Amino acid sequence: MRRNKPYYGWFIAITLACTETISWGVLYFAFTVFITPMEAEFGWSRAELIGGFSLLLLVAGAMAFPVGAYIDKHGARRLMTLGSVGAMLLVIAWSQVQTLTGFYLVWAGLGVCGAAILYEPAFAVIAQWFHVRRSLALTVITFAAGLSSTIFLPLCDALLRAFGWRTAVLILGLFLGCMTIPLHAFMLRRRPSDLGLLPDGGVKTDDDTFEPPRGLPFRAAMQERIFWLLTLAFGLSTLAAAAIRVHFIPYLISIGIDASTAAAATGIIGVTQVVGRVFFAPLDRRFSVLTVILGIFIMQTLSAVCLVVGHSAVLVGAFIVFFGASQGAATLSRPSVLVELFGSTHYGRISSVLTIVVTIGNTVAPLVAGMLYDQAGDYQLVLWIVMGLALLATVVALVSLRERVTPLVTA
Repeated sequence: MRRNKPYYGWFIAITLACTETISWGVLYFAFTVFITPMEAEFGWSRAELIGGFSLLLLVAGAMAFPVGAYIDKHGARRLMTLGSVGAMLLVIAWSQVQTLTGFYLVWAGLGVCGAAILYEPAFAVIAQWFHVRRSLALTVITFAAGLSSTIFLPLCDALLRAFGWRTAVLILGLFLGCMTIPLHAFMLRRRPSDLGLLPDGGVKTDDDTFEPPRGLPFRAAMQERIFWLLTLAFGLSTLAAAAIRVHFIPYLISIGIDASTAAAATGIIGVTQVVGRVFFAPLDRRFSVLTVILGIFIMQTLSAVCLVVGHSAVLVGAFIVFFGASQGAATLSRPSVLVELFGSTHYGRISSVLTIVVTIGNTVAPLVAGMLYDQAGDYQLVLWIVMGLALLATVVALVSLRERVTPLVTA
């Protein structure tokens, strides 16, 4: 039986699109705007400041498994609401920080909150509410959140110029709380069956034979060779992507491109990421997600080749298109492949293992790339390593296409 009114899952997807955009904007992108004024006030080094941001990434990765386990058992509503409350309070605390120790404590706490309110819990919610139209629902969320930097970087800069960095951060913290706390608290629900609904829409009636979400138990999924192949592939891909993404502006400057043009070129990557996500949704319905992932990694490898062979405007432009589109699609492909292969029942815990590997890659790769640059004096060695890592990810993805998965079971 179909419903005449809109499926509630779409209201949840729109809600998460709003809250993810705000959360990423405040917890992730705003930091770069306030580095310079914090350096000027405190006299801390760039490395000391970025160390706080690195803590967020590391703690969020460490919290991935307990957060995933909680969501599998209790749903995301209470967790994401409390995460928003904590994030608001800690961003306000950031605006008042006076010592480096206090700064690090704030960002470690934001790592815990980030694990509770950023992409992974949102993807877990979508995995429960959508089966057939999951890719479209994920696209709705990541399309909006993909524009977070476009929205919040100029907003943060305007607040900084108008009020100074402390008041600007205070305003951002209050804005995050006022927007995301009520949306998480009042709009999220655990499963469609809580409202008498079926996934993707439709009303559950007494005549329906309703099957709960299917999925392999966590331990069974961990015994699947394909899971570890995919984890390795995404880990290698993340190392390659993070190494070049963080250093892209310095790389462009090093080859003679002025800073303003380099910043604008980097901003275009955000646009191409959104384009990649828009194209991913229909592809996911026509091809197996493993095949699509292979195509994504091939495109990432091509982007690295563009930088290795030269640095003309055409090659840099080709890199921006291939790299941005591949990264945008990769964000959607991770939750899609896990649900397709292992089901949604234990998605939170299964996904958390892959998330930990990806987080480590995002944290380590920029640091190692910086060390290699310091030793070599240019980025050529880094670019060759990035290309090699992307190529290895492609090979591993190709191997995974031949793997079989234990048939899904009702859990």
